[in-house]
Amino acid sequence: MNDRPPQPSPERAPDDREAAALADTQAPRAASRPAPKTLDEQLAEPPEEPVHEPVDRNELKAGAQERAKQRPLLQKILSVFKKEKTSFRELIINSEPLEKRVALLVDGVLEKFEIERHDADRMVGGIFKGRVKNLDPGLKAAFVDIGYSKNAFLHYWDMLPAAADSSVEVVRKNSKKNAIPAGQEPTVKDIPNLYPPGSEIVIQVTKGPIGTKGPRTTTNLSIPGRYLVLTPFSDSCGISRKIEDNKERARLRQLVNELTIPEGMGVIVRTAGEGKKARYFVRDLHLLLKTWSDIQAKLNSQRAPVALYQEPDIVERTVRDFLTEEVDRVLIDNPEDHARCQASVAQISQRSKNKIALYKDSIPIFERFNIERQIEQTFQRKVSLPSGGEIIIDETEALIAIDVNTGSHKNKASDEKNVIYSVNLEAAVEAARQIRLRNLGGLIIIDFIDMKERRHRNGVYEKLCEAMAEDKAKNHILPISQLGILQMTRQRQQESLTSNLYTDCPYCRGRGIVKSATTMSVELQRKLSSVIRRLVARKDGKEYQLRVLVHPSILERLRSEDANLLVRMEREYGVKLAFRADPGYHVENFKIINALTGEEYR
Repeated sequence: MNDRPPQPSPERAPDDREAAALADTQAPRAASRPAPKTLDEQLAEPPEEPVHEPVDRNELKAGAQERAKQRPLLQKILSVFKKEKTSFRELIINSEPLEKRVALLVDGVLEKFEIERHDADRMVGGIFKGRVKNLDPGLKAAFVDIGYSKNAFLHYWDMLPAAADSSVEVVRKNSKKNAIPAGQEPTVKDIPNLYPPGSEIVIQVTKGPIGTKGPRTTTNLSIPGRYLVLTPFSDSCGISRKIEDNKERARLRQLVNELTIPEGMGVIVRTAGEGKKARYFVRDLHLLLKTWSDIQAKLNSQRAPVALYQEPDIVERTVRDFLTEEVDRVLIDNPEDHARCQASVAQISQRSKNKIALYKDSIPIFERFNIERQIEQTFQRKVSLPSGGEIIIDETEALIAIDVNTGSHKNKASDEKNVIYSVNLEAAVEAARQIRLRNLGGLIIIDFIDMKERRHRNGVYEKLCEAMAEDKAKNHILPISQLGILQMTRQRQQESLTSNLYTDCPYCRGRGIVKSATTMSVELQRKLSSVIRRLVARKDGKEYQLRVLVHPSILERLRSEDANLLVRMEREYGVKLAFRADPGYHVENFKIINALTGEEYR
């Protein structure tokens, strides 16, 4: 081999694609601006990252206030009496053929966002008649076939009667006359005998399948209604502790005691029941008992595995769970969903029915209320704060990490301590909002800017607790450590919104990085040296011609900085090297083959 960079093998003429790739690698760098890319070249590259300008919250609030003025007179009068409520809340529902989207706006600002695809499995909350496949004594868990691709996970503790929930005040016990005494109830040791492999069992999904894990389930069933939750296998009747008014709690205790509930069943009064008259609870209980009756009919007539009950779709579920007195209106852009929601709500409350309106404007509903622009910012890694600070959100397998930075804080205060405290307060509110929007769950770590004073740390901690108080998912928050780290957990029922909408990049396999040209050149030369040494060791007198298939960016490196190294390798071992580049090859992939026989060397 003479002293020149390696050239493509002349054994055959390259096709048009190869020629273009080689031309790109051989062409000298133009001093002037590069020529505009063709349409095919543009399509071959990832789309440009859009620049999302933050939406002015004052503009959003002004729009919400204008819409608030258009409320019916009765709603305006009622809002006057609710002095503590000053914000305008709207549920905006967009129904499309492939997916349905729900947005909760508070003064025009997006506070909650959910998506449900047409082909999605609404597993969470579903009740199944399954069959125990096997028991794992080590995990103390059963794996149950419910007709899903992955067996459901059922812990032994979830197969026993549920312990008292600290978030519910027990008002009465509605026990059966022949109920088992408390001291004779089954224990964990009895589970293998009660539910051997092959036995049938009725379970409810509490957490959907995440990653490689199957759904998490329990035998303690609960069926949520508008104002009540029915617990068919628990005789405890109680009231949610989120209802704090003592007079109201006393009224609800009396109401629960007066409800006619079948023996052995229980109910829990939801926060939506605060201030509601007795007839609302009677209607709701009637509907829940009818639902349970339908479940029992399927239970007795169908063989396992079979689904006995499925939670309503996202539209009905949202209206059921979020249409409270605090919500001023619900706007739906699909006539069928609008009629369906009105019919469902009318069974309980005629007043709530009047809040549900049909959107008829020509402008798409999410564009009309600036929701699309706000959603775009939801999936950004960096989220700006009103004063110029920022938070950085990273999702990992083990935990969610949120970092707080001052950025270009606009506060003109000379006191650095107050500046840091102000940024952390804003970050606490925004972090809570982002956690709800993205449906982040599991362990969450927030790295606040270091605060030396304890009162500041306590203030930020209390602010975060206040911001998370309205979250319907259970959460547990620990005080901020001296290092400025706050640890919290949030109930995870489903995968995060990001996981549902995005998939790992097939090119980098979700790493977000690929090996550099220098790294690939080193690996290629190392592999070439190994292959050539093995061939030379055969001592068969043959002359070997090796063809190397690489990405154009790697070939460019080989033709420039590393050309002399390849020439030296040819001279030292007496082999001929030919290179071929193709933009269709992966940048981290290469092949070494025998140019004469086509044999691949690994």
